[in-house]
Amino acid sequence: MSNYNGPLSRFTILDLTRVRSGPTAVRHLADWGANVIKIEAPTAVDKSRGMGGARNGPDYQNIHRNKRSLSLNLKEEEGVEIFKKLLVDADVVVENYRPDVKGRLGIDYRSLKAINPKIILASISGFGQGGPYAQHPGFDQIAQGMGGLMSVTGLPGQGPVRVGIPIADLTAGNYTTIAILIGLLEREVSGEGQWVHTSLLEAMIAMLDFQAARWLIAGDVAPQAGNNHPTSIPTGVFKTKDGHINIAAAGDVMWDRLCDVLDAPDMHDHPNYATGRARSENRNSVNAQIEEYTVTKSSAEWIDVMTEAGVPCGPIYSIDEVFSDPQVEHVNMQHPVRHPVLGEMNLVGQAINFSRYKPKTGMPTPESGEHTDDILSELKFDADAIADLRARGII
Repeated sequence: MSNYNGPLSRFTILDLTRVRSGPTAVRHLADWGANVIKIEAPTAVDKSRGMGGARNGPDYQNIHRNKRSLSLNLKEEEGVEIFKKLLVDADVVVENYRPDVKGRLGIDYRSLKAINPKIILASISGFGQGGPYAQHPGFDQIAQGMGGLMSVTGLPGQGPVRVGIPIADLTAGNYTTIAILIGLLEREVSGEGQWVHTSLLEAMIAMLDFQAARWLIAGDVAPQAGNNHPTSIPTGVFKTKDGHINIAAAGDVMWDRLCDVLDAPDMHDHPNYATGRARSENRNSVNAQIEEYTVTKSSAEWIDVMTEAGVPCGPIYSIDEVFSDPQVEHVNMQHPVRHPVLGEMNLVGQAINFSRYKPKTGMPTPESGEHTDDILSELKFDADAIADLRARGII
């Protein structure tokens, strides 16, 4: 077991998750030092090799770092018994099976609580643990559609558009991490664990935020707005001499600054643009007139002069350009590991910072079952017993 003394190092996490939402939740705990045991079916039982069939691919390597892997067949009674031995001293179990699978495997919250009353079970599903859609398979893009996000993404009239990242999976994972940490804090008061859960659908609706509030409070159904901010005008994408930039100049102060930096007194004095309401009602005309000015200089030139004038703006990068930006280099969004096959490489770094701790780095995604012998030895299994379990397909 690692001797990293991170802020979560006193907690043991049993990771039963697959694909993305669950592993995203566990990755946060692992990065901050938790003792994470990733439980995987023996390769004879589950021949999958990670996301897209590539365990050594970027996606799988990025999402399962800082874990130890235990090969364990939970479809066999002895496999479940070994899991229960681990459970005695564990703090959290994380799973993202369909809701009915937990009961079939005997790892539902009631069963876990009977063994360890302090255990926190964290569950992620597609649509919730109950209700008419509970047993439907959940996928990120399905949740993006049902959660309303695709209806407000894309250019007006284009039809629904998915976001370019698996945002429902990632958001559900992040919410689950928050729930786990809240559960651990509450346990310090009550002395008891509990079941915490979310779903891709719930997470996606929560992330609609003000767009959902517009409907719930005012009855407004937000349309697609493309690259324009739905309510903050002018905020959007504008052509330049060599590409595009983002400009956010809502409010009278920023509008005045933008007109000054563009040297556009005609735009500043135009009655159709005199107030925020007027600019909102004439959004297309405002944007078109701004672009008549922005196309006369390069993106870099405009960013320099607008930043100097205090007008919020920024470049629109491809992903390779993101990581070469000096500010991104400064905040160091890379997570170094040393893989026995792939060698030295960088994964995606943590977005949060602590004054006294750094994320745990250096430990790559394990091979399936890589730490089985070590973990079972910690449970007092001797070499002969481990060999017997392996011969019988339990591990």
